[in-house]
Amino acid sequence: MVSMNADTRTCELHKTCPTIGQREESPFRLLTVRIIRARNIQKSDMFSESDCYVCLYLPTASSEEVRTITIPNNKNPVWNQAFCYKVDKRVKNILHLKICDEDTFSKDDHLYTVLFDIAKLNTGQTSRVNFKLNPVTHEELDVEFSLQFIPDRPENIITNGALVSREVSCLDVIVDIEKLKQQYTKGELILRVRGSYEETQKIPLAPDSGLGNRIIIQFHRIKNHQSNLEVTLPKKMQWSNLDPFKENSGSNATVTLPLVELPIEEEIIMGENKTFDLHVKEREWRKDLDVRLAYDLCAEEQSFLSKRRKYVGAAVKKAVQLQEELQDDEVPVVAVMTTGGGTRSFTAMYGSLLGLQKLNLLDCITYITGLSGTTWTMAKLYEDADWSQKYLEESINKARKQVAKSKFNCFSMDKLKYYYNELKQRTNEGHKTSFIDLWGLVIESMLQDEKDLHTLSDQRMAVSEGQNPLPIYMAVNLKDNYSAQDFREWLEFTPYEVGSLKHGASIHSEDFGSEFFMGRLMKKLPETRISFMEGMWSSIFSMDLMYVWNLANNSEDFWSRWTRDRVNDIDDSILPSKPLSLETRLVASQDQLSYALRDVLTGRPTIAEYPNFLKGFQFHDAYLENARFSPWKDTVLDSQPNELMKIAAEALSLVDTGFFINTSYPPLLKPERKVDVILHLNFSGGLQTLNLDQFSTYASQQGIPFPKIELSAEDRENLKECYMFEDKDNVASPVVLFFPLTNDTFRKYESPGVERSPTNMEEGNIDVSSSHSPFSTRQVSFSEENFDRLVKLAEYNILNNENKIVEALHLAVERRKQQMS
Repeated sequence: MVSMNADTRTCELHKTCPTIGQREESPFRLLTVRIIRARNIQKSDMFSESDCYVCLYLPTASSEEVRTITIPNNKNPVWNQAFCYKVDKRVKNILHLKICDEDTFSKDDHLYTVLFDIAKLNTGQTSRVNFKLNPVTHEELDVEFSLQFIPDRPENIITNGALVSREVSCLDVIVDIEKLKQQYTKGELILRVRGSYEETQKIPLAPDSGLGNRIIIQFHRIKNHQSNLEVTLPKKMQWSNLDPFKENSGSNATVTLPLVELPIEEEIIMGENKTFDLHVKEREWRKDLDVRLAYDLCAEEQSFLSKRRKYVGAAVKKAVQLQEELQDDEVPVVAVMTTGGGTRSFTAMYGSLLGLQKLNLLDCITYITGLSGTTWTMAKLYEDADWSQKYLEESINKARKQVAKSKFNCFSMDKLKYYYNELKQRTNEGHKTSFIDLWGLVIESMLQDEKDLHTLSDQRMAVSEGQNPLPIYMAVNLKDNYSAQDFREWLEFTPYEVGSLKHGASIHSEDFGSEFFMGRLMKKLPETRISFMEGMWSSIFSMDLMYVWNLANNSEDFWSRWTRDRVNDIDDSILPSKPLSLETRLVASQDQLSYALRDVLTGRPTIAEYPNFLKGFQFHDAYLENARFSPWKDTVLDSQPNELMKIAAEALSLVDTGFFINTSYPPLLKPERKVDVILHLNFSGGLQTLNLDQFSTYASQQGIPFPKIELSAEDRENLKECYMFEDKDNVASPVVLFFPLTNDTFRKYESPGVERSPTNMEEGNIDVSSSHSPFSTRQVSFSEENFDRLVKLAEYNILNNENKIVEALHLAVERRKQQMS
């Protein structure tokens, strides 16, 4: 007997994360939806009235879309058809009612979609609702809803108040294909369970396929979901014992078996005839999760903070000249926040860190966040488990050599062969590859002399005793056919975990790239090398036209008007049973021209795709009111949970955070991290205040504590080296020290307080801002001289503002002491 899911990982093959999400018993309800009638449906065909039908889709209860019959040539169709669903009350259940006009010779017209929140209904009552589809043409749809108790065992769910993990079962489909292989010399048997982890599985029927005569096919699905097992043969056959299940009479014969309350651990014989034998049985699947459902910091990071606090406490005490030791709660959390900028940011970050080290302030830092080019610096530093405890000059000397070397060798025949073999190996391991992976290998060649075998989880050695700040890398998840302004989700990467800020879901860093379903690890793949991660964190090739449009116009009015779906609230005249229900919405899709325009504007040449570890999760009934979800609900789809579920079922499409805002602030603003001071080290090109202004506006819109950015016109025209911003009325808001990449007093001073000699003036004349700067983002190589000058400038700007950094540290200590008193 052969099993077709050898890659599936069970509980015994992988240690599970401790489940911190709350376990609950969730009761079921029986929802009956009766589609009664429609009125005044306007025709979309020239020669006849509308041929209407209604599709129903409730993905939280069923993986199948069902529909009414078609009422031909009638603008006032009457159906009076009922459909039933078993719904979980703790889940946000949004019913889609799609009104369509059937066409014989072309694609059916999609007229309207109504989104109705089942939470509006009262259990034990029947409600008739009249949906006003179009007040101008008086188009309406009448639907009757009934929600009743079910005397059934409640479901055991795990939730963090935003996401819900439901019970999973394993469906074993045992197929005896000996007779089939005798009848078919080619083709394949296709099995499908919609909404399952596997979705579709195929069995080759060639006699030499190497498969045994009895094969076990497994499907992992939501236990209490309404779904079907579809079995498709290579061509039409007679299913003597299965005629009642026959679905079509085309070239491929398909039978459908409803999977409703199959007996656990009992075999069900689907059919035994002259074709083949097929048996189905369902069994329990493991309940523990491999995805950590919690907004709290993981145990490893909490342990790190405890150890790092000793370094920080001693360094802060010395910096602000305290007489007494700081208590644990008095030790401030200080973070370095960097921005992207290619080789410029890679280089300048070394200088800034060197400045902090020379001031004996590097041990005051608890977190370092980065994106794009600064992730290259961070990844290189964290190869050394004690990098911050050593003089950085040695690391800087190595970086200088890499930046100054010729990059033509990156495209030699030997390198191209190496890239090919590495991508082939990555594909053989099971990873999906793209041009972004090739870009990661090019970065490796630009900054390394040999293959980099390090991984993100390897960096745990560098934080195991709290000896270095904890690195946090950033990326954003985008969605096809949406601009970054319309849809993006922040993802953070630490040596311990990869997590979604909005959803409060995290996985072990070594499991990033592996496949999950409903929080369970299903297929473990080898951990991705750091080089490929760097390609994703700095994926400059994922640019779309909307990004260019925003740079030029700073407005998405054109996008919103011509390409975005029109979603409007409509009155359903029903009083919600509780205040957490969503308004009923009417979705009118754009025409085909708008969809084509949308594809052009949001089409990305290439993007880094990874399996989404949120696959299968559903949303809690009160997810929008969750205090930890709310600060990050910033997209047009956040109030459409079915769309968010659909996105979670797709691959993560990850890009450089700079395609939204060139910043790595978000992880530092998690309340659990309690960050007091943020050193904003700006390495971006062009307008230095742009990303700070953008993020300040974003934080204000989201209600995230962040100081107001107030700069005079004169300062914006001639930036100084450091500015301090604080919100005196809100202690939850961090103190921000903004270090723009500017050449202010460095022109006159070679070091703080030491003026340049006439022969040394040229050394201070560094162009970091004009379009002709040797440090522009497009430059991948600098001369050794220019490398040293940029490092020296970044170092000087830190050294020359020691007083402001110490002032911020002192303020943070005082704040902490006041909160304790």
